[in-house]
Amino acid sequence: MNIENLLEVPKLGFGLMRLPKKDGKIDIETSCRMVDNCLANGFYYFDTAYVYDAGDSECAVKEILTSRYPREKFCLATKLPAWELKEKEDRDKIFETQLERTGAGYFDFYLLHALSKENIGIYDKLDCFEWLKEKKEQGLIRHAGFSFHDTPELLDEILTAHPEVEFVQLQINYADWENKTVQSRGIYEIAKKHGKPIIVMEPVKGGNLANLTEQIGSGLKKARPEASYASWALRFVASHEGLLTILSGMSDESQMADNIATMKDFEPLTQEEAQLIAEVTERLNQIPTVGCTNCRYCVEGCPENIWIPDLIKHLNTCRVYGYNDGVGRNYGMLLKDGSGKPSSCAQCGQCESVCPQHISIIEIMEEAAKVLER
Repeated sequence: MNIENLLEVPKLGFGLMRLPKKDGKIDIETSCRMVDNCLANGFYYFDTAYVYDAGDSECAVKEILTSRYPREKFCLATKLPAWELKEKEDRDKIFETQLERTGAGYFDFYLLHALSKENIGIYDKLDCFEWLKEKKEQGLIRHAGFSFHDTPELLDEILTAHPEVEFVQLQINYADWENKTVQSRGIYEIAKKHGKPIIVMEPVKGGNLANLTEQIGSGLKKARPEASYASWALRFVASHEGLLTILSGMSDESQMADNIATMKDFEPLTQEEAQLIAEVTERLNQIPTVGCTNCRYCVEGCPENIWIPDLIKHLNTCRVYGYNDGVGRNYGMLLKDGSGKPSSCAQCGQCESVCPQHISIIEIMEEAAKVLER
């Protein structure tokens, strides 16, 4: 599918990072139904990446999408990871692997993955922006851009140096809008300044904004008793201008049904509703939790095989509700499934070097060891 006006893409995209699982593997049957539901409702943007599910996400694309639908019926996006690149030849090796895995033939949207001050030097050294141009000229990429996890100042520098970039993918949600680390508002405004359409990732902050406590979300429930918390998060993002699409990492059919219902008959936030969102954000900011989005970039290279996002999830539960038997059972099951203990952390810093949220993971693992290892 060749999109000339990027802003005409439907405003809900299916993020394939968190596909449903069955017996530890991607549930192809359920995923097929979800893809069918998306397309039947007019939503045709699908997003994966070389590293999602250690490559299983891209492989699933062939089973759930490209082998089942004509190529012109959907848009497919994937990404080139800096941390897998050692020399220029690696760019094409990865790209050929992605074409083989997905069976796509070409990619409608192709991104340099997770640009930040830690890896921009790799992309520059290996001429990845020029490489994107070459792939476009070969007809293997329709539109080229990058995803981004850093400051507005760095985003401004990159877009100034590379005006040929067609779009950017940014983390935007109401919890991070004024967050001093993520700076959603700041990076949004820089993208708008450069006239770049924005793909939104983490609109529900890794599912965190879909699971508010009753105390925190009471105002939202009172205003719209039947509306999910996730729908409020999507409506906040979609109320902004200049969006190419909003990626939702839907993990089951009920999430998809809710997201489709929200975006198919979209209603922008009113001023009163925006104020309710601001009040929720204020309450969230008063709770000292770790802002992990479960992207799992930290897990693949961990020498001790510590499932860091899962441990952080349990730690956050303890921070809000205190340690309880349920947390203990879940932690025990996590170890049984194969995760290393937080106390086994080698403090090598690999996890912190790839964390989009810039979390001090070494310190967090020390706290998790004290709280969870009983």
